[in-house]
Amino acid sequence: MDWRVAGEYLESCNCDAICPCRMVDGVRGGRSTNGVCFGLLGWRIDDGAADGLDLSGLGVALALRYDDDEPGSPWSFVLYVDEGGDAAQQDTLADIFLGRRGGPHVVKLPWVSKASELIGVRPARIELRDDGRVLRIDERAAISVSRRADAERAVACGIPGYEHVGREYYADELRVDDEPFHWRLEGNCAFATTFEYASQ
Repeated sequence: MDWRVAGEYLESCNCDAICPCRMVDGVRGGRSTNGVCFGLLGWRIDDGAADGLDLSGLGVALALRYDDDEPGSPWSFVLYVDEGGDAAQQDTLADIFLGRRGGPHVVKLPWVSKASELIGVRPARIELRDDGRVLRIDERAAISVSRRADAERAVACGIPGYEHVGREYYADELRVDDEPFHWRLEGNCAFATTFEYASQ
Protein backbone atom coordinates (compact mmCIF):
# COMPACT_ATOMS: atom_id res chain seq x y z
CA MET A 1 0.00 0.00 0.00
CA ASP A 2 2.49 2.63 -1.15
CA TRP A 3 1.18 6.17 -1.30
CA ARG A 4 2.43 9.75 -1.31
CA VAL A 5 0.69 13.14 -1.40
CA ALA A 6 2.40 16.53 -1.52
CA GLY A 7 1.37 20.10 -2.23
CA GLU A 8 0.08 23.27 -0.58
CA TYR A 9 -1.51 23.64 2.87
CA LEU A 10 -3.61 26.43 4.44
CA GLU A 11 -5.26 26.53 7.84
CA SER A 12 -6.97 28.99 10.15
CA CYS A 13 -8.43 28.70 13.65
CA ASN A 14 -9.86 31.01 16.28
CA CYS A 15 -6.50 31.51 18.04
CA ASP A 16 -4.70 34.85 18.03
CA ALA A 17 -1.80 35.24 15.60
CA ILE A 18 0.81 33.86 15.90
CA CYS A 19 -1.12 30.76 16.94
CA PRO A 20 0.36 29.56 20.27
CA CYS A 21 0.25 25.96 19.01
CA ARG A 22 2.94 26.74 16.42
CA MET A 23 6.69 26.30 16.62
CA VAL A 24 8.28 29.77 16.46
CA ASP A 25 12.02 30.11 15.88
CA GLY A 26 12.48 26.48 16.90
CA VAL A 27 10.48 26.72 20.14
CA ARG A 28 7.32 24.61 20.35
CA GLY A 29 4.14 26.24 21.60
CA GLY A 30 1.40 25.11 23.95
CA ARG A 31 -2.30 25.65 24.63
CA SER A 32 -4.64 27.34 22.23
CA THR A 33 -5.46 31.00 22.90
CA ASN A 34 -8.98 30.41 24.18
CA GLY A 35 -8.80 26.84 25.49
CA VAL A 36 -11.41 25.80 22.91
CA CYS A 37 -10.10 25.64 19.35
CA PHE A 38 -12.16 25.55 16.17
CA GLY A 39 -11.00 25.97 12.63
CA LEU A 40 -10.49 24.76 9.09
CA LEU A 41 -7.56 22.96 7.42
CA GLY A 42 -7.02 22.49 3.69
CA TRP A 43 -4.60 20.53 1.50
CA ARG A 44 -4.11 20.80 -2.28
CA ILE A 45 -2.41 17.72 -3.70
CA ASP A 46 -0.13 18.85 -6.52
CA ASP A 47 1.61 15.49 -6.74
CA GLY A 48 0.10 12.30 -5.37
CA ALA A 49 -0.67 8.67 -5.99
CA ALA A 50 -1.67 5.55 -4.05
CA ASP A 51 -0.99 2.08 -5.46
CA GLY A 52 -0.98 3.53 -8.98
CA LEU A 53 -4.15 5.61 -8.47
CA ASP A 54 -3.49 9.24 -9.43
CA LEU A 55 -4.46 11.77 -6.73
CA SER A 56 -2.82 14.84 -8.25
CA GLY A 57 -5.00 17.91 -8.57
CA LEU A 58 -7.41 16.88 -5.80
CA GLY A 59 -8.12 18.57 -2.49
CA VAL A 60 -8.93 17.60 1.08
CA ALA A 61 -10.20 19.76 3.93
CA LEU A 62 -11.12 19.32 7.57
CA ALA A 63 -13.37 21.39 9.86
CA LEU A 64 -12.68 20.81 13.54
CA ARG A 65 -13.31 21.64 17.16
CA TYR A 66 -11.58 20.56 20.38
CA ASP A 67 -11.31 21.63 24.03
CA ASP A 68 -7.86 21.70 25.65
CA ASP A 69 -9.40 20.88 29.02
CA GLU A 70 -11.50 17.92 27.92
CA PRO A 71 -9.66 14.72 28.92
CA GLY A 72 -7.53 13.70 25.93
CA SER A 73 -8.69 16.83 24.04
CA PRO A 74 -10.45 14.74 21.34
CA TRP A 75 -11.17 16.42 18.03
CA SER A 76 -14.68 16.51 16.57
CA PHE A 77 -14.31 16.92 12.83
CA VAL A 78 -15.75 16.69 9.35
CA LEU A 79 -13.46 15.50 6.55
CA TYR A 80 -14.14 16.86 3.06
CA VAL A 81 -12.87 14.99 -0.01
CA ASP A 82 -12.76 16.45 -3.51
CA GLU A 83 -15.97 15.85 -5.46
CA GLY A 84 -13.83 16.13 -8.61
CA GLY A 85 -12.38 12.72 -7.84
CA ASP A 86 -14.15 9.45 -8.58
CA ALA A 87 -15.32 7.09 -5.83
CA ALA A 88 -11.99 5.27 -5.67
CA GLN A 89 -10.04 8.52 -5.36
CA GLN A 90 -12.39 9.89 -2.70
CA ASP A 91 -12.21 6.67 -0.68
CA THR A 92 -8.43 6.64 -0.93
CA LEU A 93 -8.14 10.26 0.19
CA ALA A 94 -10.38 9.54 3.17
CA ASP A 95 -8.33 6.47 4.08
CA ILE A 96 -5.06 8.42 3.90
CA PHE A 97 -6.20 11.45 5.89
CA LEU A 98 -7.99 9.33 8.50
CA GLY A 99 -4.81 7.32 9.05
CA ARG A 100 -6.19 4.04 7.72
CA ARG A 101 -3.22 3.62 5.36
CA GLY A 102 -0.63 4.43 8.00
CA GLY A 103 2.34 6.63 7.28
CA PRO A 104 4.82 7.86 9.92
CA HIS A 105 3.58 11.45 9.91
CA VAL A 106 -0.13 10.85 9.42
CA VAL A 107 -0.45 8.43 12.34
CA LYS A 108 0.78 11.24 14.64
CA LEU A 109 -1.83 13.77 13.52
CA PRO A 110 -4.11 14.67 16.44
CA TRP A 111 -7.38 13.43 14.96
CA VAL A 112 -5.66 10.11 14.15
CA SER A 113 -3.44 9.57 17.18
CA LYS A 114 -6.06 10.04 19.89
CA ALA A 115 -9.69 9.15 20.43
CA SER A 116 -11.67 11.62 18.31
CA GLU A 117 -15.13 11.91 16.76
CA LEU A 118 -15.44 11.71 12.99
CA ILE A 119 -18.75 13.42 12.24
CA GLY A 120 -18.67 12.49 8.59
CA VAL A 121 -16.79 12.29 5.29
CA ARG A 122 -18.41 14.66 2.79
CA PRO A 123 -17.64 15.15 -0.90
CA ALA A 124 -17.25 18.83 -1.76
CA ARG A 125 -15.81 21.17 -4.36
CA ILE A 126 -12.46 22.10 -2.80
CA GLU A 127 -10.28 24.87 -4.17
CA LEU A 128 -7.00 26.06 -2.68
CA ARG A 129 -5.91 28.89 -4.95
CA ASP A 130 -2.51 28.73 -6.65
CA ASP A 131 -1.05 31.45 -4.41
CA GLY A 132 -2.06 29.35 -1.38
CA ARG A 133 -3.95 32.21 0.28
CA VAL A 134 -7.61 31.38 -0.43
CA LEU A 135 -9.41 28.13 0.38
CA ARG A 136 -13.02 27.45 -0.62
CA ILE A 137 -15.15 24.40 0.19
CA ASP A 138 -18.32 24.89 -1.87
CA GLU A 139 -20.35 27.60 -0.16
CA ARG A 140 -19.85 25.83 3.15
CA ALA A 141 -16.46 27.08 4.32
CA ALA A 142 -13.62 29.44 3.41
CA ILE A 143 -10.30 30.93 4.46
CA SER A 144 -8.67 33.98 2.93
CA VAL A 145 -5.49 35.73 4.04
CA SER A 146 -3.39 38.68 2.91
CA ARG A 147 -1.61 40.31 5.87
CA ARG A 148 1.49 38.65 7.35
CA ALA A 149 1.69 38.19 11.11
CA ASP A 150 5.09 36.56 11.57
CA ALA A 151 7.48 39.52 11.12
CA GLU A 152 9.78 37.16 9.22
CA ARG A 153 10.06 34.79 12.18
CA ALA A 154 10.42 31.07 11.45
CA VAL A 155 6.95 29.64 12.03
CA ALA A 156 5.98 25.99 11.59
CA CYS A 157 3.02 23.75 12.42
CA GLY A 158 2.98 20.08 13.36
CA ILE A 159 0.15 19.17 10.98
CA PRO A 160 2.07 19.77 7.72
CA GLY A 161 5.26 19.01 9.66
CA TYR A 162 7.72 21.20 11.53
CA GLU A 163 10.22 20.83 8.70
CA HIS A 164 7.84 22.86 6.49
CA VAL A 165 8.45 26.41 7.72
CA GLY A 166 5.68 28.62 6.38
CA ARG A 167 3.95 31.99 6.66
CA GLU A 168 1.71 33.14 9.51
CA TYR A 169 -1.15 35.49 8.62
CA TYR A 170 -4.04 37.38 10.12
CA ALA A 171 -7.13 35.86 8.56
CA ASP A 172 -9.27 38.14 6.43
CA GLU A 173 -11.94 35.47 6.65
CA LEU A 174 -12.47 32.17 8.46
CA ARG A 175 -15.94 30.88 7.82
CA VAL A 176 -17.66 27.53 8.28
CA ASP A 177 -21.40 27.02 7.85
CA ASP A 178 -21.95 23.27 7.75
CA GLU A 179 -23.54 21.22 10.53
CA PRO A 180 -22.60 21.00 13.31
CA PHE A 181 -20.12 23.87 12.85
CA HIS A 182 -21.04 27.52 12.35
CA TRP A 183 -18.60 30.38 12.75
CA ARG A 184 -17.35 33.52 11.02
CA LEU A 185 -14.17 35.28 12.16
CA GLU A 186 -11.56 37.75 10.96
CA GLY A 187 -8.25 38.92 12.42
CA ASN A 188 -7.51 35.52 13.93
CA CYS A 189 -4.53 33.35 12.98
CA ALA A 190 -3.84 31.54 9.72
CA PHE A 191 -0.87 29.59 8.36
CA ALA A 192 0.27 28.60 4.88
CA THR A 193 3.03 26.20 3.83
CA THR A 194 3.75 23.04 1.86
CA PHE A 195 3.24 19.45 3.00
CA GLU A 196 4.37 15.96 2.08
CA TYR A 197 2.88 12.78 3.57
CA ALA A 198 3.85 9.26 2.53
CA SER A 199 3.40 5.64 3.52
CA GLN A 200 7.04 5.35 4.60
